[in-house]
Amino acid sequence: MTPPLIAVLNGPNLNMLGTRQPEVYGSATLDDVEALCAETAEALGLAIDFRQTNGEGELITWVQECRGRAMGIIINPAGYSHTSIALMDALKAVDLPVIEVHISNIHRREEFRHLSYVSKAATGVIAGLGIQGYALALRAMAELLAEEGEP
Repeated sequence: MTPPLIAVLNGPNLNMLGTRQPEVYGSATLDDVEALCAETAEALGLAIDFRQTNGEGELITWVQECRGRAMGIIINPAGYSHTSIALMDALKAVDLPVIEVHISNIHRREEFRHLSYVSKAATGVIAGLGIQGYALALRAMAELLAEEGEP
């Protein structure tokens, strides 16, 4: 049996993890995040499709492609959290469980970061727990799928 597929989508500047503002985002790289997600997913019996883009349109296309292909979406929309109504609309349209992840606690940062349009489409939000937020999101997604009766 094929394990349920979870899309793990990452927005702009996350390719700079490990070098960009380590005092805010830590020293882990995006490769470290992907390895953590792969290890966690395997332990949970999930498959992941891990991606990162700096383009809003590409991120929206990836979200749309999840419909009928993935069982859920874990997304770190980065800066698009606070600006992209189109991303929010795409997440609502795919009708999948969505968990929004932020490495930093966006509510302890600049006021403009406190509003996330993506949160309005998310089943749940994890913020401020570093890259471990991704592992927690995968565990939560596994629980949500189990509650829905998915394998």
